[in-house]
Amino acid sequence: MFVQTEITPNPNSLKFIPGKVVSSAGSFEVTKNDNVNNELVRNILSVNGVEGIFLGKDFISVNKYDENSWDDIKHIVISHINEFYASGKEFVINKDLTEQNESLDEIERRIVQLLEDKIRPAIARDGGDIKFKEFKNGVVKVQLQGSCSGCPSSTMTLKQGVQNLLCHYLPEVKKVEAV
Repeated sequence: MFVQTEITPNPNSLKFIPGKVVSSAGSFEVTKNDNVNNELVRNILSVNGVEGIFLGKDFISVNKYDENSWDDIKHIVISHINEFYASGKEFVINKDLTEQNESLDEIERRIVQLLEDKIRPAIARDGGDIKFKEFKNGVVKVQLQGSCSGCPSSTMTLKQGVQNLLCHYLPEVKKVEAV
């Protein structure tokens, strides 16, 4: 198996692409090794210098601390990924943890749909994700995850990308903020 890597706009985040399904149940961000039952997640989080990981459909973004070098981390993470899939496992996560959107009102459902259809695919290409948190008084609050969390260009992504798109399609939206 050949695990590819891609740089992301965040210099402290690297995207690992195993060529297999990583998560068949949505995206997940893990920053603490506590209470993690998944072998691969635990192993990657235990690598010296790793701050957190983000699991997407077909990739794993690994965030490192600023003072650590990718030269010290990259080959160990690739080794853990190879060992995990070589043991016969088909995916890292296969839980149905779908988000509950039943309690959202019409405008919130439209915001979530736009995030899903128009924004999430672009952010996933950079190794991250965006989650809707709330809409109140014209302000949409979102959480950036994976490579986008702490990325120097995330403010520009929010203002020039997410905010412009949501304001264009939904006049009720006046501003987008990260939480």
